[in-house]
Amino acid sequence: MSKKGFIKVLTAGLVLGAASSAMASDGSATASGMWIFFAVAIACGLGIGIAALGTGLAMGNSINAALTGIARNPEASGKIQTNMIIGLALIESLCIYALVICLMMVTKIPNLTSIVEYLG
Repeated sequence: MSKKGFIKVLTAGLVLGAASSAMASDGSATASGMWIFFAVAIACGLGIGIAALGTGLAMGNSINAALTGIARNPEASGKIQTNMIIGLALIESLCIYALVICLMMVTKIPNLTSIVEYLG
């Protein structure tokens, strides 16, 4: 396995592990509460970043293909533009789904003051 492949697998494992441990938590103040706090923050940041990167690349590719098609056949610009806008809306919905999942995870963050009191 190459170095890039190993880093990808490791990053995916960390993000999925952090997300699963955060979603399994009931939000109570325990010694692992601080770990859950940081795991959720890292998982949400990486999740939204990867989703935005993926949707940005997909939107760029679809707009490029649509403009190329319109340049080759200007008479079909209406149909191409309509299909492109529908496709862009579907692509954008994937990033919105990632945002909703991250917002659900943020609600699982335990109360930081109760963690500090528990540990102190």
